[in-house]
Amino acid sequence: MKTDSYAPLASVIDLLLDAICVVDAQGNFVFVSAACERIFGYTPEEMLGKRMIEMVYPEDRARTLAAAGDVMAGQPLLHFENRYVRKDGGVVHIMWSACWSTDNKLRIGVARDITQRKQSEAMQAALYSISEAAHASKDLAALYQQIHLTVAQLLPVDDFVVAIRDSVSGELAYPYQALAPSSAVAPPEPAASLCFSVLHGGQPLRLNAESLPVLALPLDVVDEAACWLGVPLSSREGVIGALVLKSTSAPYTEKDQELLQFVSTQVVTAIERKQLYARLHRMAQYDELTGLPNRACFRDRLSTALARVRRHAGRIALLYVDLDRFKQVNDTHGHSAGDQLLRTVAERLTHCVRDTDTVARLGGDEFVVLLESITLPEDAERVVGKIRCAFQQPVQIAGHALDIGLSLGIAHYPEDGDAEAQLLKHADARMYQMKARRERSPADRG
Repeated sequence: MKTDSYAPLASVIDLLLDAICVVDAQGNFVFVSAACERIFGYTPEEMLGKRMIEMVYPEDRARTLAAAGDVMAGQPLLHFENRYVRKDGGVVHIMWSACWSTDNKLRIGVARDITQRKQSEAMQAALYSISEAAHASKDLAALYQQIHLTVAQLLPVDDFVVAIRDSVSGELAYPYQALAPSSAVAPPEPAASLCFSVLHGGQPLRLNAESLPVLALPLDVVDEAACWLGVPLSSREGVIGALVLKSTSAPYTEKDQELLQFVSTQVVTAIERKQLYARLHRMAQYDELTGLPNRACFRDRLSTALARVRRHAGRIALLYVDLDRFKQVNDTHGHSAGDQLLRTVAERLTHCVRDTDTVARLGGDEFVVLLESITLPEDAERVVGKIRCAFQQPVQIAGHALDIGLSLGIAHYPEDGDAEAQLLKHADARMYQMKARRERSPADRG
């Protein structure tokens, strides 16, 4: 209740849209106008006697107390902004003007609700940030992290999960989880079930400990202090994934849900753009048929490998591989059989080398193998033996068992040169020498 000493002004003050608050030297409210109920959610009777700082958003309390100290020291305060927690748990942004009454030992403040303005500014900044990230992020992982940081400026976020559905298999993957050391596994419950429900329902979900039973989860996975918010990532092709947020500092409101849904449209655009860039980059670096690095990618890797071995006085080997009678397979069994043969060759070559080595397709039926970190020339010869052994087995193509031979040439760094062109020239020439010998000696094929 308002004290009698303020009664003559009460009827006028209560008409103001801004709130008038009077706080004593101990930081307790001793007078508040009617507008406080609209702004803070508490009735004037509920606010009287309440400590001001207890209503301030936790992260803003230190600077709010510092500002209050300046006011009490005689420095009027203009346009100071901070956040308060409403009675319903929502967060409201306030701009204050305040002064100190020395005679009455009271701090008098005028509070203006600027939540809508702050949200509009934050929204515009968020959309710009996400749009910029779509262009500037080096990959999807960096984009997801930037989206997380951007959303965290708008809403309370203790955990942030991105779920994406594979367009081919339909399986759900989790490429980003703020609290997970690895995104290879599903997040702990209830996040995983919430992602699934949002994705397949196509509707946002806002849950707390009381409403979590809609997910039919065991009670032991329910965090009493946590709230969850999930929204679908909807594109023109349908729902491609979901964003799921967790908060323990404040419950999510309907406005928070609307805000995240609005942001999600920009997130979808950013994700699809980055996915397109990734596909285009892969197309430029990898052979579409076999999935192996292509000529451009191989040249980059060879250049990097040479720079590395020059610094550390190491050695590498280059194998040039060409199939025998590949044209005959195409002419006899068709191009689809030839494509299948090339994929099989790629798989067998890849199984003969280490993960640190590179198998690439230069084009047609020409492949190269880059062997790094070898100690002796004999190390390369052992790999050649594994490759020959792998191709002794017939290749099953279009219901036919085909004996496919190959010709192979080797070049060694540093013996055969220290430049890319030199090594490729030597390996290519030796491959053709072998092919010529094999064509002269049919019995030597296989």
